[in-house]
Amino acid sequence: MIHYHGLPITPETAAAAAIGGGHAFVSFSDPRQLALAAQVCQSFAIDNGAFSAWKQGKPVTDWQPFYRWAADAKLIPACDFAVIPDVIDGDEAANDALIEEWPLPRWFGAPVWHMHESLERLERLASSWPRVCIGSSGDYSQPGSAAWWMQMSKAMRVICDDDGRPMCKLHGLRMLDPAIFGHLPLSSADSTNIGRNIGIDQAWRGTYSPPTKEARASVMRSRIESHNSPARWTYQIPEPAPKQGALL
Repeated sequence: MIHYHGLPITPETAAAAAIGGGHAFVSFSDPRQLALAAQVCQSFAIDNGAFSAWKQGKPVTDWQPFYRWAADAKLIPACDFAVIPDVIDGDEAANDALIEEWPLPRWFGAPVWHMHESLERLERLASSWPRVCIGSSGDYSQPGSAAWWMQMSKAMRVICDDDGRPMCKLHGLRMLDPAIFGHLPLSSADSTNIGRNIGIDQAWRGTYSPPTKEARASVMRSRIESHNSPARWTYQIPEPAPKQGALL
């Protein structure tokens, strides 16, 4: 699977340590390190920024600026895909309308199935798009919780065949935790874990703790990328993951 590390990461030297020769996730809500991703990554994907805007209480209503930005990013050879705009905690009609509005090629766009939505919508998206993003939402907003795993198990039964193989590529939004992606047949996943934690000094203690943000980024990247997704869903629900720590 592809491990996409969310940007921005500061300082930029730490960002380079986290994504150099690897993979990055660039959000429209803060695209300042897009040029760095294009320069040093094997590949990167772009996010519409809806989650960040929703958390700030300022949901996006005009997606035209994002469409223009995504169209430019599509021309960069290392750009893999874009997350199609979505309405966080919205209804299915609103999200389907945004999918219908998507002006760029289908191969480049990835619609989002929110876990509070119907399994019928998930099956419809997975059967008609080459890649589908799965977003934690509603009663299933906490990845790794017992309720989350129960709903994810239902989703896997819908989109996987009898051998546990998904019918399309799956991207896990905010799922770059080995305790999560290590049990799911994901093509890719993302998180901002490195950017959020390399600056928390109290999380890095002991004689051999890496002293710089660049070294911390390298350690976290190595720990995350040493794990991979399975090729199949085993139809077994793992134990709920413990609360994710700074160092995974």
